[in-house]
Amino acid sequence: MTLAKKVADRIRRWPKERVFSRFDFLDLGSTAAVGMALKRMEDAGKIRRVRRGYYDRPRTHPLLGTLKADHKEILAAIARRTGMRLQTAGSNAANELRLTEQVPARIVYETDAPSRKLDLGGRNPIQLKHRPLREIARASESSRFVFAGLRAIGRTHITPERVAHLAKELKPEHRRLLLRDLRYAPAWMHPHLRAIAAGEPKSRT
Repeated sequence: MTLAKKVADRIRRWPKERVFSRFDFLDLGSTAAVGMALKRMEDAGKIRRVRRGYYDRPRTHPLLGTLKADHKEILAAIARRTGMRLQTAGSNAANELRLTEQVPARIVYETDAPSRKLDLGGRNPIQLKHRPLREIARASESSRFVFAGLRAIGRTHITPERVAHLAKELKPEHRRLLLRDLRYAPAWMHPHLRAIAAGEPKSRT
């Protein structure tokens, strides 16, 4: 099987929204050879370039037409290529967890890499804010996401309804991880995290 066929087969097995770079194929061949294979696929319209060095498969919606690449997928591909760690910042996490209806004006991620702004084609650039590695790498990704959301809401605004909402929305495996990662959360979160993990509301403390 040729390198081009191997690259194409792998892309077909991935979810269509996945963003990738030539560094996702290092086990198949050199970056130069993979880059040439991707360029030929782009020229043939089988994949599209969403950012220099990054691609996805074109997706369309019957009403919306051609869909843009998901910024989360682009960031995930950049993280795989560079090795940087990412964590959704507090207000964004709270919104995505539906703990608040307030939509943040900016999309912000915390990272162990240097702070910078990424223009991914949206209205506003995505902000990457540096945080020490020890504050990002310890807990699991899903637990860090919950910690960030609760921290943004604030201890005095964590209601039984919000705890019950998280207990219902989180997958069982993610609730179990909350208990494993309890040591990495502030002490004031512990009663709420235990209640979320148990699947029941906890009164404000």
